[in-house]
Amino acid sequence: MVARLSAAVESGLLRPGARVASVREAALEQGVSKNTVTEAYDRLVASGHLEARRGAGYFVAAQSVRQPPARSEVVEALGLVSLLREQTEGHYVVRPGEGRPPPSWMEESELARHVARTARAQHRGETHGYGSSWGYGPLREQVALALTERSIDCSAGQVLLTQGANHALDLVIRHLVAPGDRVFVDDPGYYPLFAKLRLARAEVVGIRRTMEGPDLEDLRSKLEGGRPRAFFTQSLAHNPTGGTLIPSVAHGVLQEAEAHGFQIVEDDPFADLLPPSSPRLASLDGLRRVLYVGTFSKTLSASLRVGYVAAAAPVARALDDLKLITVVSTSQFTERLVAGLIRDGHYLRHLRRLRQRVEAATAQALQDLASVGLPIAPPPCRGFYLWAALPPGLEEEALCREAARRGIFLAPGSVFSPEKAGGPPALRLNVAHASDPAFLSFLAEALAGPARG
Repeated sequence: MVARLSAAVESGLLRPGARVASVREAALEQGVSKNTVTEAYDRLVASGHLEARRGAGYFVAAQSVRQPPARSEVVEALGLVSLLREQTEGHYVVRPGEGRPPPSWMEESELARHVARTARAQHRGETHGYGSSWGYGPLREQVALALTERSIDCSAGQVLLTQGANHALDLVIRHLVAPGDRVFVDDPGYYPLFAKLRLARAEVVGIRRTMEGPDLEDLRSKLEGGRPRAFFTQSLAHNPTGGTLIPSVAHGVLQEAEAHGFQIVEDDPFADLLPPSSPRLASLDGLRRVLYVGTFSKTLSASLRVGYVAAAAPVARALDDLKLITVVSTSQFTERLVAGLIRDGHYLRHLRRLRQRVEAATAQALQDLASVGLPIAPPPCRGFYLWAALPPGLEEEALCREAARRGIFLAPGSVFSPEKAGGPPALRLNVAHASDPAFLSFLAEALAGPARG
């Protein structure tokens, strides 16, 4: 679509100022999802072929205002986060491919009432200044205490508050990764991370991910091709597979990091839902080679955007310098709010309810998926995700395209591979949405007569 429209503009078939088909119209014409069309139009805007007019649609750009071509790494990064755009825009009603819990899981908790009360009680003046670039001191102390309970030896001086885990990863990449650096990631793994690394012009190498953690044989094989600057991984309730690191694999990864001299960036977004004793690289390493990233966005509210990174003291100071240069500081208002919810016990009570919701939704999803012919082994610990391998004959791309046509948002397994090639066809399913009757009906129909490209 991008090549066809850009050629039409450059050849004069589409004149400056002409309106192109709406996202919905183009999706129907091309037989693709609206998300795919939006991505194509965004690329054409970035390259200067189209311009977006709020409330009116997309138009062929006038030659006099044509923008310079977008940098290749920006275009590539945008392609990798196309699924993320759908999650923020929310075009679909049925959303088994969603990455976050439904708002009702937060709003129906007593937490919403306390959030509003805490917001009203904020001290005048204290929430309107920049605050320390390190973040709100009492919350950093609470995070350090939580990490200590996870057997991660950490002081408040090693904790930097961020605008969620994605901001923490941005800072870490700025600190660790230079253009051309070789970095390892889980495959399948967290696709927004791939986009960030492409933007940093890194050489991204996938390490095969199993339900027990990174495949040590694949890790050692890839190390023969060159030492990475860092290995970015998610140990527990892994996104997208739901797998969880086991101690023997954790020791193996740390041994390779020590022998080959690379850093490990461990992302732990579901930590507050999981037992403190769960095996973590940071607890075994003591933050020598591991930078540990956490967030309240997955368990409290995506809108609050409060996360953190814990690291060795010199690394934490370097990350704080980068934060000061790039965003000055994070929101004192939201950090105080989160600290108050933790201090007064509201967050703990909310977590108990959230764990119950996740347990119940997971059990129901496993039962419902098996009933329509897609049995899945229970994940070793309870996060938000199930990894559903598709049976032979059911094509991932065709299935997702047909689902989109029917208003169902799916997350195809190929998106979670750094090369978008990945292994056998699969879907990442959110347990909160996997039992939606419309999705189950669609899935049963597809399994009875496989979708074909």
